Amino acid sequence: MKAPRSSIMESTEGRRRWGRAEDKSNTDPYKQPKKLHEPTVCPQCGAVFHEGRWQWLERPAGAHEARCPACHRINDDFPAGVLTFTGKFLEQHKPAILALARDQEAFEKHDHPENRIMRIEDQPDKLVIMTTDLHLPRRIAEAGRRAFEGKLHFDYDEDGCFVRIDCHRGP
Repeated sequence: MKAPRSSIMESTEGRRRWGRAEDKSNTDPYKQPKKLHEPTVCPQCGAVFHEGRWQWLERPAGAHEARCPACHRINDDFPAGVLTFTGKFLEQHKPAILALARDQEAFEKHDHPENRIMRIEDQPDKLVIMTTDLHLPRRIAEAGRRAFEGKLHFDYDEDGCFVRIDCHRGP
């Protein structure tokens, strides 16, 4: 006797769908709609699209040109991640937190040109770091938590294309 098909399988009309990754309606608005010709160079930052991803390479002869998603986000001033540090601890340790953020960016950006800090807003009671991707703010927040302790709160949007992280430590 055959086992009954689940309602999930029936609702997808024979197509298996196991998670949001397969849901084509949930996409990053800055993701390329189609695969770029290889090689392609970003005229703004010089990153090269080669072997299916953006990389830091020498500009190949005869390369096509297209803006990379990170430069596109920077130009539109539309971050994928916003990381906010607050608390009295911030006043005394702001230079160390900024250095930690820049170190994490350099480490991440080495292999992933799309993962960059867009802008840092240094306000009297908080420090706001805006990034071009979802991974870098989490990396900075976790490194900050390990170095300085404190509490983290993550808030991802429904489509998974934006993250807001709040880091707080008292005195």
